[in-house]
Amino acid sequence: MANNKLLAKMASDFSKPDKVHTLYKDEIPVKMWRLPVGELFMLGKKTVPKLNNIGIRTIGDLAKIDKERIVRMFGKHGSLMWEYANGIDNSPVNYLPEKPKGIGNSVTLPRDFDRSEDICNMIFALVEQVTYRLRRENMVASTVNVQLRTKDFIDFSHQGKLLVSTASTKEIYEKARSLFFEMYKEGTKIRLVGVRVDNLSEKGKGQISLFEDNINKKQEKLDNTIDLLKGKFGYDSITRASKLNVENMVKNKKDKFE
Repeated sequence: MANNKLLAKMASDFSKPDKVHTLYKDEIPVKMWRLPVGELFMLGKKTVPKLNNIGIRTIGDLAKIDKERIVRMFGKHGSLMWEYANGIDNSPVNYLPEKPKGIGNSVTLPRDFDRSEDICNMIFALVEQVTYRLRRENMVASTVNVQLRTKDFIDFSHQGKLLVSTASTKEIYEKARSLFFEMYKEGTKIRLVGVRVDNLSEKGKGQISLFEDNINKKQEKLDNTIDLLKGKFGYDSITRASKLNVENMVKNKKDKFE
């Protein structure tokens, strides 16, 4: 517990049986200044000997030295070191989680798949998971990536841009399916399948289609209805018919997301 992120970081390195520490401003001289200068956050190993050579061996020594002298020797980094030694850190605390830059799922198959139909069913199942999370984040994607790994652990992937940013399960699946057929040779034994969407933006802030039709609106309504049911009764409470065979085959699933 501390007044800023720097002091909180320094306090987290203190060793006590209960692992609960405080480092408030009035505690700096007692708890921090007595420590070796090398324990100051963000101080590199190459800098410590240089500080020792001018008589700075503790954090307190650094805090009490003339700031202009340190700046002349180390430039902007010298100013930062001096401020940190005095417990000064004005960087903001970001308490809200950042929006993801990409969302993806991959699955290791229970056996090698060598039929494009089975692999496409797996891709659809992954797309549904990805777009469900995409809509929960109230975001849309403009890039789709499909990853394949063969039974010999050779990885290859293909990605492409969507004409319009979207979170539609149908549209993203159609793009993923197209990418799959561009790189897959029928009969190749596949061990892992992955789907990822990138170049995300908040819904309503991305590229807008001038030709949105009733079919797209109906698809969005369908996706939202399915999401509502999954949110209320659990993700597996409702399943599209095309996924049933896949869900019976897949036993070892690995999810990846950022």
